[in-house]
Amino acid sequence: MDPAYDLEDVLAVADFRAALRTFLRQSERIARQSGLTPQRYLLLLMIKGAPDGSAQSTVTELARRLQLAQSTVTELVSRAEESGLVERRQSGKDGRVAYLRLTAEGERRLHLSFTGLETERRQLRDAVDHLRPII
Repeated sequence: MDPAYDLEDVLAVADFRAALRTFLRQSERIARQSGLTPQRYLLLLMIKGAPDGSAQSTVTELARRLQLAQSTVTELVSRAEESGLVERRQSGKDGRVAYLRLTAEGERRLHLSFTGLETERRQLRDAVDHLRPII
């Protein structure tokens, strides 16, 4: 058998994919319990978890990180804004740029979802650690 296609490697990847799927399903369930759609949970998470640590993002940056069309992200942001979860602030440097931040309600719901997933994040980390020897 080809060593790149070792049964142990296949088992490790299958276990990881199962853990990832479980994590995603639990994320959806807990997001809904916190009053968020799975898409809104992910939007709030990406805004709060901006790579530069600023806890703010732009629609363009979100489209890149979420791997969605900018028009799709614009619609998602608009609905989150209407729900009182997100607010826009114009950039002081460039009037064409609007930064998105979570409102107090957005922070509250993200906190509920995020803390509700502690066990699932630990299980996913364990699955990634188990996969490391083959990646």
